[in-house]
Amino acid sequence: MCIFQSERSDIKMRQPPVSIPRPLVRLNQWFIVLSVATVWLTGFEWVLLLPLAAGVSGLLFRFNPVMQFGKLFLQKPPSSYVPEEWNQQQFNQKIAVACLFFAYLSYILHYTIAAYVFTIMVFFAAFIAILGFCIGCFIRFQWQQYQYRRSSSH
Repeated sequence: MCIFQSERSDIKMRQPPVSIPRPLVRLNQWFIVLSVATVWLTGFEWVLLLPLAAGVSGLLFRFNPVMQFGKLFLQKPPSSYVPEEWNQQQFNQKIAVACLFFAYLSYILHYTIAAYVFTIMVFFAAFIAILGFCIGCFIRFQWQQYQYRRSSSH
């Protein structure tokens, strides 16, 4: 019986969290915004690798170093902050990672217009999210509505 209980607790530990405290989500958004602004102001496109690496790490290993660092400064228990849905944040992070990747690739290939298009998209998506409207949430909601309508019509 004890063996099964420990296996169950191991399984629970591997499941993704249900939510992420809003201050950690905001920190990650500010990190993206400030990184892109730094690239624009300095021309050092390698700075995009910082939020890109953090985002990829969060997606692949469920460990975003920016958010982990931010946890050190939370003054209350994480559960006492406004929660942001984990699955939604993963969806948003995929969009951000894709934009950052294509922006960096465009800079490397000297496709300046494409680099600016991708950095502008990720900059404004993150900044608008900080202001309170989540573009990624809107896209995901529309996608889920489309899937629901498609499945219910068959």
